[in-house]
Amino acid sequence: MTAVETGPLYGREDVLRRLIDDLDRVETGGFAIGLSGEPGVGKSAVLRQVMKHTANAGSTVISASGSEAESHLPYASLHQLLRPVLGRADGLPAQQRQSLLACFGMVDDVEANRFFTSLAVLNLLAELAHEAPVVVCLDDLHWMDRPSVDALAFVARRIDAERVVLLSTSRRPDPQLLGDEQVVTWIELQGLPTDAADALLRSRAPGLGAALHDRVITQADGNPLALVEFAGALSAGTPGWTELDDALPMTLRLERAFAARADELEPVARAIVDVAALDEGDDLDEVVAAAAILCGAAVGPDDVRPAVALGLLTVAGPTYAFTHPLIASAVRHSMSHERREHGHGALAAVLSANLERAAWHRAGALSGRDEPVAAQLELAAAEARRRGAFPTALTWLERAAVLSPDPLDRAARLLSAAEVGFELGRFAEVERLKDQVTRMTLRPRDRSRLTMLTGAFHDGATSDPADVSHLVDLARHATAEADVELTMQLLFGAARRVWWRDPGPAVRQEIVSAARAVPLPAEDPRVLAVLGLAESLELSRSVMEQLANSPVDGAGHADVAALLGIAAFCAGDFVRADSSLSTAIHGFRAEGRLSLLAEALSIRSWAEINLGVFDRARSADEGMRLSDETGQRVWAGTARLALAFVDAVGGSWDGRHRLLAEAEQTALQLPNASSSLLAGAQLVRGIGELAADRPEQAYGELLRVFDPDDPAYQRVQQVWTISYLAEAAVRIGRRDEARALTVTVEEMANGSAAVGTELALAYSHAVLADDATAEQLFHRALAGAGRFPWHHARAQLAYGSWLRRQRRVAESRDPLRAARTAFDALGARPWAQQADQELRATGERGWQPAGGARPQLSPQEGQIADLAAQGLSNREIGQRLFLSHRTVASHLYRIFPKLGVTSRQQLASVLVRDAAGPDAPDQAQSSD
Repeated sequence: MTAVETGPLYGREDVLRRLIDDLDRVETGGFAIGLSGEPGVGKSAVLRQVMKHTANAGSTVISASGSEAESHLPYASLHQLLRPVLGRADGLPAQQRQSLLACFGMVDDVEANRFFTSLAVLNLLAELAHEAPVVVCLDDLHWMDRPSVDALAFVARRIDAERVVLLSTSRRPDPQLLGDEQVVTWIELQGLPTDAADALLRSRAPGLGAALHDRVITQADGNPLALVEFAGALSAGTPGWTELDDALPMTLRLERAFAARADELEPVARAIVDVAALDEGDDLDEVVAAAAILCGAAVGPDDVRPAVALGLLTVAGPTYAFTHPLIASAVRHSMSHERREHGHGALAAVLSANLERAAWHRAGALSGRDEPVAAQLELAAAEARRRGAFPTALTWLERAAVLSPDPLDRAARLLSAAEVGFELGRFAEVERLKDQVTRMTLRPRDRSRLTMLTGAFHDGATSDPADVSHLVDLARHATAEADVELTMQLLFGAARRVWWRDPGPAVRQEIVSAARAVPLPAEDPRVLAVLGLAESLELSRSVMEQLANSPVDGAGHADVAALLGIAAFCAGDFVRADSSLSTAIHGFRAEGRLSLLAEALSIRSWAEINLGVFDRARSADEGMRLSDETGQRVWAGTARLALAFVDAVGGSWDGRHRLLAEAEQTALQLPNASSSLLAGAQLVRGIGELAADRPEQAYGELLRVFDPDDPAYQRVQQVWTISYLAEAAVRIGRRDEARALTVTVEEMANGSAAVGTELALAYSHAVLADDATAEQLFHRALAGAGRFPWHHARAQLAYGSWLRRQRRVAESRDPLRAARTAFDALGARPWAQQADQELRATGERGWQPAGGARPQLSPQEGQIADLAAQGLSNREIGQRLFLSHRTVASHLYRIFPKLGVTSRQQLASVLVRDAAGPDAPDQAQSSD
């Protein structure tokens, strides 16, 4: 390692060496490291030395520093970070480039999309890293504005294949910043040991008496910046320091020391510093103009020199910065309330052309409530949302609420802030805002909005019948008020609660009656989604009839396609659900709406599982990652179960499967344990036991879904489960019990022609039939499953086994061979082996598994390989999966050797050959 300059580090050489050793790993992939510790402990000094070292070593270093005054200004820190390299934005895809520039206000008439902005940052850094390793240094991350931090967190989760390091400092290792310990490695910087603190203080204040020296050592508690500042203050004769209260927090003591330095300024220079402390930008001309208004005298750029000379500010051309964020904080805290109001008022006057910033400063200039300013802030929040700056919108809505004279308006704005918080996945903030609103008088509409927020983060999984009925009552009231939009939102929330845990037939019927009373056409997608969720079985036929009159793609609207997909999924029409949800996924991906994208991916993965299309169901991996990222625990659990199901079918299974355990934990942690998730977990366990040739255990696991007293009881998922229960029942001689359950499921299905229902019941009737009727029923099951290789192969295996037991050995071999081949192609190795065992019992030998290529790939690699095989470029794949194109290239570099190919053309051939079975379907093709 090269020599390190240790003077300013105050004994932090060991931390610097560790960081430099870590940075040497960047050639093998990117990572994020955070330095945490109290203010002044030396984080910034270490960061500066890392920047110097890495720049000298040939890395590209870009940096930004957060400040409290700028923390509400959207994308301020990101702009500061990227300003030196923004010229390279021309090389980005147009959608990403425009979104990035829009969030900086550099283009007009373009709506910023926060996810395209984040992807633009990722690709920009990846391009830089192609030339040299990139070290992104983020000082005082805790003071950076939330949109910037969110974009950088997005990057941190996706740089493992890039030569990019994110190195940040923060007062605490907060997982709400760049991410948890799986994303960021945090190093805590402790105070100096006593001997190092003693040496530092003696070097800065050699004339201190022994008693005062010891007092400083005690009060500084090893904080280097405190030692330096206290030494300077005492050496200059600062009065009263020895009278400081020992109980004061360290940060306040430091701020007092900083503020004392500002007190030395003449009025004009002090006005500049005061205005700068309130400003959220770095434009010196703006600050000088506002300072002139504040002090009522002419002020010019040269008047900033005294503040620079005292080490409070630095100036570089037309921009300024505080030498340390604590200086700005200290100045703000030392200003009187009246002075702060006047400073904000001066800035509002200077920034009148910038509606958003001016509104913020007008709000700061008020000591009381003011409806016009509150309304301006509300409009500014709407504009911030349009630009994709949701955290800023939340802050401004809260401030607008504080300024609202009318308590009813105040509550409405707090609710708007809570709704934005929900979109951001900020559980604690939403709960805090809800607590405030709960104690307030509300308009009827806002009372309904508050109710809708209850349980929002787990998708309404609390399904107490009284709570669901209350939502229906609110919806009826909204209908009476002709508020159709609110009505349908409330009914949709109520119906979703039915899905996660059934509140009983009476409540379900309440929802159906209320939905049919809304003055909307019967085929309205919102109505169909509510009916499908509320009465998935009983109304399956009528919902499917109405769906037949609707375009599968929702006329190109992602939201409409998603509702149609949900309605079809709940009705059991998994083919239509797959198509509609694929359209929605394509739209949500293009719009960067990751929360809705995660939900649609998770639901579609189960539509594909129920069709037996396991390769595409592996896209649940993306749904899981995005659900985790957006804080949607229920959808993350749903996706985990889908991935566990695919593993179980392939034989990669044990009873302690990590994804299954995590999904079950999610279900049990919800306020009202989700029977839907628990039923899915039992289905996965049953499949795993069948794959392990333990039919007795499989039957016991699956039977729980049918037991009304079991937490895993779920009416709709009984349809998904019945054929596997029948498969287990046949093998352990419990046909009669399984027949009775099949009849019950058939009665609930009420004659539905949904493909999922027909496949499940046809198979169950065939395998459970007596010998006199079995053959006819097997032929019917085989005919109905012809388009679906998994279901067709299961019927072939069961039919061939039945023929062999009937001593029709020669006839049994054809369906058994076909089943074995199909299972092998599908990657369902345990079922292929069962078919082979049956064939061996007929005297046939010599089968060798084909050993398909796809099982060698992870779910994400499989998704990338599929898109590459379709001819998409690395950039196009990255755009779809929210990865950099270089990360995609890195994945393909690992995929090609696994599959034994050297080109995209060969890749397509291998995947097509691997996926093709004897009856490969052409239905339900994914379009995303």
